[in-house]
Amino acid sequence: MSRPGPAVSVFVSKRAMNKAFVKESDNDDDDLAPEAAPLPPGTKNYITTQGYARLRAELEHLMNEERPAVVQVVSWAASNGDRSENGDYLYGKKRLREIDRRIRFLTKRLEQAEVVDPSLQPNKDQVFFGATVVYSDKAGEEFRVTIVGVDEAEPLQGRISWISPVARALTKAREGDTVVLRTPAGVDELDILEVHYPDAGDQTAL
Repeated sequence: MSRPGPAVSVFVSKRAMNKAFVKESDNDDDDLAPEAAPLPPGTKNYITTQGYARLRAELEHLMNEERPAVVQVVSWAASNGDRSENGDYLYGKKRLREIDRRIRFLTKRLEQAEVVDPSLQPNKDQVFFGATVVYSDKAGEEFRVTIVGVDEAEPLQGRISWISPVARALTKAREGDTVVLRTPAGVDELDILEVHYPDAGDQTAL
């Protein structure tokens, strides 16, 4: 079975985010593991409207609330003497590096985002980006998943990335179809039971 590519029918305009922030760090934080999930070469960073809003809200919270608060604590701790044994100062500086790293990550990913509104999908009888799918495997166990962007995937909550093996197997299928899922663990057959998309303006469906 050939692997279907990302079929995304409707986009809203890409929004740019302001990069203006100041790194507050004594040490380089390149030793920290990268947060960006890899995308297939040449593909776009699709994200739902709700996912974009959540990431943007997180970025604004970090920049406008959490970071200034931590900077204030670090400044206070630095005024208390020996920094090498000052727990508040050391923890604060570590937290600043974490915050700055997250800010850089969110800024870059939001700038690269291709925002998709699943409620505008015209082919609602097929599985595309943003669809919620109920399917069963060969053992008869049922699953409910929503296909979302790499940066908003939460597999334990049933939100799977559009580049995951399951999402790729489901893409373009319709209710009643059976698709083949090939993974390193083996081959499975998935029966598509239901396909749903959020209604226009529904911010809670994803």
